Formats: sequence, structure tokens, C-alpha cells
Amino acid sequence: MLFNPKQMNSKLSQIIFAFLEELKKNNNKDWFSSHKSDYEKAKTDFSEFFQAVHSEIAKNDFISEPKIYRIHRDLRFSKDKTPYKTHFGGYFARRQPQYRGGYYLHIEPDNCFIGGGFFAPNKDDLHRIRKEIELNGKDLDTFLNSAKAKKLFGGEFWGEELKTAPKGFEKEHPYVHLLKKKQFLLVQNFKNEEIFSPDFLEKVTTGLEAMRPFFDFMTEALTTNLNGESTI
Repeated sequence: MLFNPKQMNSKLSQIIFAFLEELKKNNNKDWFSSHKSDYEKAKTDFSEFFQAVHSEIAKNDFISEPKIYRIHRDLRFSKDKTPYKTHFGGYFARRQPQYRGGYYLHIEPDNCFIGGGFFAPNKDDLHRIRKEIELNGKDLDTFLNSAKAKKLFGGEFWGEELKTAPKGFEKEHPYVHLLKKKQFLLVQNFKNEEIFSPDFLEKVTTGLEAMRPFFDFMTEALTTNLNGESTI
């Protein structure tokens, strides 16, 4: 199916935001049930737009099928018992094992952003990433300090980190600020008026494609050993 980016942008501004703003005021099952048709329209518009994003990224990358997250919140371990999320989110990963990383889009009034990276690398992957940074951290640091990365992502990774160097790594290492990271996430925020603009699809795809040097660094680390030999 072909999608018209301008039409989808119009829908994002007029339907998705309107629904989410009302949902935030009326986050309960009765209201949601009585406005199910509004939800379905908003979800369809987000899904079509996200499919358009996926189609653009797929032109230059190897990626999995897009996933739209459920609007129902998981209440099992949360003190907040409001039943619904007040945003739409979608994700697609690069095709493993040859390619690593993943792309995310978050649509919410006053909190729209794209993100990508490694949210919860397992113990072995995290150690291998740190070993790559220990040996070749300059490449990653150069990317973060590039004009494009500074403009789009603030020139830094978002996520949790240790207070000091991880065990087995030098505290005085020149890239200890990267070694301390437990999560490696790039985030680009958008203002509400940008979501309404006809070039929003272009802005989203440009931001996601700008993550590729970072993903390539991580892919090299996670698909080879320290001798540069393939592990897949």
C-alpha cells in the first residue's frame, strides 16, 4: 500500500493529538469504551504514518517489520493504575544477527521524539561493547561530537550509567564517560508545531538515518571478537 506523507501528517496533527489530549483528561475504561471509534481512527493514522517511516528507512537499511505498541498499560507492578498510555509508540529493529540496533517513534502532545539504540544490552553484549570502546572509543566519540549528532541528538547518549568505570576498565581511560554507560540511546525531540508540518516524515527519517554510524559501530562490536573475526 502506498501512503501520502502530506495526508498522513495532517491526520497526525488533527486526529491523533485531539484523541490523546482527551484521553489524558479522561483516562478511564468507561470513557475509552465510549470513544473506541476515535481511538481506532487515531491508531490507524499513526500506524499508516509509521509504515511510511518504515518504508523510507527500508530503502537503505535491513529492518524487521514495524511493531505498534498496545495503548493498554501494564499495571501489574505500577502504583499508577490509569489503564491507558497517553501516547502512541512504534518500533522496528535491524535484522539480526547481521545488523544491530532499533528505531522508535513516540507521538504525544508536548513530548514527541524519535529514539534508537540499545535499551537493555545483556551482560555479554554490554561487556563486548565496552571492550570495543576501550579499543576504538575514538570512533564513537567522533560520531557523538559531529555537527550532525550534536544538532540532532545533543551529542550524547541518553540512559543509565555507572558512577565510576566498570570493573576491569581504567578509571582514567580517555573514553571512560562512554565506558560507564549501561544504556546507549540517541534521542531527538520535536516541538508540537513540527509534528504538524508537511516535512515531518522527512525530519523523522533524516534523524533515524543519522543514527547509522552508531549502529555500524555497535554491529561491528557485537558480530566480531576482539581479533575482528566474525562470531555469527
